[in-house]
Amino acid sequence: MIHKPSAEGAAELKWLRSSYSSSGDGNDCVEVATTPATVHVRDSKNPPGPLLGFAPATWDAFLAYAAEN
Repeated sequence: MIHKPSAEGAAELKWLRSSYSSSGDGNDCVEVATTPATVHVRDSKNPPGPLLGFAPATWDAFLAYAAEN
């Protein structure tokens, strides 16, 4: 299981927004922050809200799959 950072910990992460998250209506924003052990994903419209956490290998597999499809 991946540990969810505290609100303070999440605020300290460097969040990057996906280049695919700008459809013009502002309703599909995804941000990602990485640490050596975890790739964190959140909805940029709700920064204090829930985070998803993935092992880096799992995230890499997802990106490879998404690039193919």
